[in-house]
Amino acid sequence: MKTTKKKRHPATLQPLTRQSLLDKETGTVYKDHGGKTRVCLVYPNTYRTGMSSLGLRLVYGMLNAREDVVCERAFLPEPGVLGRIYTLESQKMPSEFDIIAFSISYENDFPNVVKILRASGILPYARDRGPHYPLLIMGGPCAFMNPEPLADFFDVVVAAEAEAVLDEFIDICNKSGDRSQLLEALKGLEGFYIPSGHDINCRVKRRFLKDLDAPLISRQLITPHTEFSSMYLIEAMRGCPWRCRFCAISGIYGVPRTRPLSVMRQEIERALSLFTTKIGVIGASLTDYPHIGQLLCIEGVEFSISSLRASKKAAEITALIKNKKSVSIAPEAGSKRLRAVINKKITYEDIIETSRLVLLRGIAMLRLYFMIGLPTETDEDIAEMIDLVKEIRGLSKSGRIVLSVSAFVPKPFTPFQWHPMESSAVIVRRLKQLKDGLKKEDVKVNHDQLKYAYTEGLLAMGDRRLSPVIESIADGLNWKKACELHSIDPSEYIFREKPYYEPLPWDFIDNGIEKERLWREYLLSTASPR
Repeated sequence: MKTTKKKRHPATLQPLTRQSLLDKETGTVYKDHGGKTRVCLVYPNTYRTGMSSLGLRLVYGMLNAREDVVCERAFLPEPGVLGRIYTLESQKMPSEFDIIAFSISYENDFPNVVKILRASGILPYARDRGPHYPLLIMGGPCAFMNPEPLADFFDVVVAAEAEAVLDEFIDICNKSGDRSQLLEALKGLEGFYIPSGHDINCRVKRRFLKDLDAPLISRQLITPHTEFSSMYLIEAMRGCPWRCRFCAISGIYGVPRTRPLSVMRQEIERALSLFTTKIGVIGASLTDYPHIGQLLCIEGVEFSISSLRASKKAAEITALIKNKKSVSIAPEAGSKRLRAVINKKITYEDIIETSRLVLLRGIAMLRLYFMIGLPTETDEDIAEMIDLVKEIRGLSKSGRIVLSVSAFVPKPFTPFQWHPMESSAVIVRRLKQLKDGLKKEDVKVNHDQLKYAYTEGLLAMGDRRLSPVIESIADGLNWKKACELHSIDPSEYIFREKPYYEPLPWDFIDNGIEKERLWREYLLSTASPR
């Protein structure tokens, strides 16, 4: 009798082992721990997600470039894998290190911080930990924006770009005799925030790297088990010149800075000689990188680029990338009126012409990013989104068109930080309108589950009262039930418009952005006729 082999669902496949991950890595550092400051660098998500972060790779390389530091990594285990958490390099628990440094990029990873601390045998709340515990520090984009929901869990928050403060921080750690002396030395120092002793009336000034002229770190972790499979990542620019009203990039990275072509060439040559021919070029809007054409003409390199802005130049850039299988552009909104509301300075003609050139060049997939629930949005805006996508689909019969649709989430240090999220009933109705309108078209529509959007919004807009809510989400409750358990009204954070005079949880961070300017932008956007 013939037997059929049962197909295994992806979720049941065995996760990659520690050794199989390490065997495929390039740039891993192994050091003896004796006589060194020991740092456990934690990304509160899985290995695949964490190793896609250039920031994580950067900090790992910077720390291990120092003779007096050993830095190892830890990640959230894959789904279904339980038990203690250990570092990849030496299989030590994070609790065995002097410093545990979390790099946090995304609000929905906040509950994973609690999971990782518990799995490491560490009490989550800083007030419950004695001096024999490692120093817990928080860095990454979420530390620049609104660290308050996590503030009770950390000893130090680093409101600075790593290159600007990392060496200074380690030097202070090495000179300090004990924990209290260290915290006192960091208190009031630009770029550092001590949650336990913070005066609400004191501002914490964010520290930025002045320019990107310096060469990159001497070695970089490379692995096939990541979104940027086996790629050497190079940041061409930091920040964005366009200031879309929904986007936190300007708040996170400040004034746009670009890396000189000479430094880019130097790094690419080193990557080619030591690591790989696959180079990932990183930047918020690489269409605006002044040397992008010259860069992509370098011979012997298989380039991948992180983002393009809809324009003729974007289409020309894609023609320079060999073996490019997909291109992404982000109209964000389907109507001219709504693009004006969000300050997305691209036209209908920009979107159509870029899409036409991309599809005619034989790109296998064109991905279009849109948002639903934007301020002042109406059903008519969704109807215009449908018409726009139909127009794009009609440009060519070849090539897949995929829509990635997300719910609008307000973010700190943007003009929309005062605006509420749309109700689930309206979002669901408009998603149905979009899907029904494109049902007969050869177009795929993807969207995240709304519960993740509302969790993100709650934690992005939250304050320290959400600490127990984060714990309960870590325990498996959804955002609604976690709030109900702790008598928190989520509408206070995400379903009401906030007045200008109301203090916001992140107001104490000085990102160099005038709050009055953001408010003027907000009033200008919502005054647009509907």
